[in-house]
Amino acid sequence: METKVHSCSLFSPPLISKRFPSSPGFPPHQVHFFSSSKQSPRKSLRMSQAAQNPVVQQQKVVIPNKYGEKLVGLLHNTGSVEIVILCHGFKAVKEHIIMTNVAGVLDKEGISAFRFDFAGNGESEGTFEYGNYKKEADDIHAVIEHFNGENRIISAILGHSKGGNVVLLYASRYHDVRTVINVSGRYDLKRGIAERMGEDFMEKLKEKGYLDVKDKKENSRYRVTEESMMERLSTDMHAACLKIDKECRVLTIHGSADEIIPVEDALEFAKIIPNHKLCIVEGANHRYTSHQAELASIVVEFIKAALEQDKAASS
Repeated sequence: METKVHSCSLFSPPLISKRFPSSPGFPPHQVHFFSSSKQSPRKSLRMSQAAQNPVVQQQKVVIPNKYGEKLVGLLHNTGSVEIVILCHGFKAVKEHIIMTNVAGVLDKEGISAFRFDFAGNGESEGTFEYGNYKKEADDIHAVIEHFNGENRIISAILGHSKGGNVVLLYASRYHDVRTVINVSGRYDLKRGIAERMGEDFMEKLKEKGYLDVKDKKENSRYRVTEESMMERLSTDMHAACLKIDKECRVLTIHGSADEIIPVEDALEFAKIIPNHKLCIVEGANHRYTSHQAELASIVVEFIKAALEQDKAASS
């Protein structure tokens, strides 16, 4: 059985069609390939005349999570009732280029955004912990509860890398967000560990109870405890994705040249999430270093389409 590839109506640049085999027992699913080789990315980011010059106020917001830690974020307030929550990845911060870039493009469309640091990262309180997926989903819940209390509408949640996993876990647990965007999340959380810590990482953890991960200069970057490792290994993305409501729209975006998380992980998400669209950005690496405009265009067009659907359904 083969995966069928069709054109994607969201994107004006040309689409490159390819075929990927799907696993036995899974029906064909659509994969959309985004390439900007024949069109400047800037042209794909043209804004409507009404939203070209919104008045955007940036405001630092502090929100307590359920563990008593203060989460620090930056609100890009365009005056819209709708707001998009942006979630960074592993050992990253709200100032990560993907977070700031997407927030900036949403600004120009008149859509408010909130990018924040998970507990133990950036300006937020708490101690950094490896794994921590479920707790970070709880952090998102604290943020959403805060803005719900201000009568804002959470139009979407977006996460990059580990943040992509966390927004999917959130959707599987809380069922109160209708649009979720997973940018380069990992499907199998048992993978990618040995490359950073060595094949014998479990033996080292059991011997000492912890493992210090160092950079190329032998400086310690972070500490991994056995407990935090087991939390990651026990986080089952397959089982979680099966619990996402069918009414929840999920977009997975992945770079075809991702050097950290293989693009095949994105295909696995596409097989099991019921209301799902998959977009592969040709040539993009894990950080979308040379593809920031394409990434932002895909995200904004998906969010705008979702908002239009919601408005049509409520009218």
